[in-house]
Amino acid sequence: MDTRSIGTTDFAFPGQTALYHGKVRDVYTINNDMLVSVATDRISAFDVNLPKPIPFKGQVLNQMAAHFLDKTRDIVPNWLQAVPDPNVSVGRKAKPLEVEMVIRGILVGHAWREYKAGERTISGVPMPEGLQEYDAFPEPIITPTTKASAGHDEDIAQAELISQGLITSGEWEQMVSYTRQLFARGQEMARAQGLVLADTKYEFGKLGGKLILIDEVHTPDSSRYFYADTYEAFLADRSVMPPKHFSKEFVREWLVAKDFDGHNDNPVPEMPGEFIQLVSERYIELYEKATGQKFVKADGGDIMKRIEQNLLTYLESSHATN
Repeated sequence: MDTRSIGTTDFAFPGQTALYHGKVRDVYTINNDMLVSVATDRISAFDVNLPKPIPFKGQVLNQMAAHFLDKTRDIVPNWLQAVPDPNVSVGRKAKPLEVEMVIRGILVGHAWREYKAGERTISGVPMPEGLQEYDAFPEPIITPTTKASAGHDEDIAQAELISQGLITSGEWEQMVSYTRQLFARGQEMARAQGLVLADTKYEFGKLGGKLILIDEVHTPDSSRYFYADTYEAFLADRSVMPPKHFSKEFVREWLVAKDFDGHNDNPVPEMPGEFIQLVSERYIELYEKATGQKFVKADGGDIMKRIEQNLLTYLESSHATN
């Protein structure tokens, strides 16, 4: 098994004013106006970080997010300015809005688990009767969640978001517009690559009084994809195998099969080396399938030294040009 992976980072960069360890990314604030986001190889499921990192997962997420951020700049401005290392993105620091805009085109995952349990609304949004798992909604539904720094994100209705002062009604309307446009673009790009984008999430922040897109876009950590041929075959004949997932759903399914769902008291199962390698291969496969580009594994020497040197070079160059 390839052991080249990044579990966590703890750099000290010039001008550094803060460091935040997220579920997957380590985010450094520089001079209070620049963010340096290091995509580690940590993997989370059910809002819990799993014990072992996945080789090249961080590089996949970082480069895929950069790819889709670049492809959606015409819809909404975003935070990204540069990718000075395969695992690192640098951009503008915005004030995050405490909501994740989840949009669902297909009844699957969390929405299906709620539906199967008898629920017919999610985040205050009604779901039609008579649906089966993997059915498409008549039109995509937006089901926002609170944005938890730790633990579980919680479904929340639009009215609650506004009444709690998390966003304004104007911000909501603008985010809805951006979310629908971004999802339509994501679905279009996925179809061109023989994929189906089933659902995803977007995060927004305020910079200079305006909304910008932050975090990642259309990566397997924030989105659920299917192979289009397997999805269409399943809809035509539900006795065949369910559509092939290209997301973390197969990791979640593995955990559930081991009797762990993040809500019970059972310990996180130990992932064997073979499964870790499989997860790594699936992430690389999704990158190539979703972007249409060949994945080139970054230098596997001293990864931490490489990241630090590339960042220091970028920061020096950025300082010199400012």
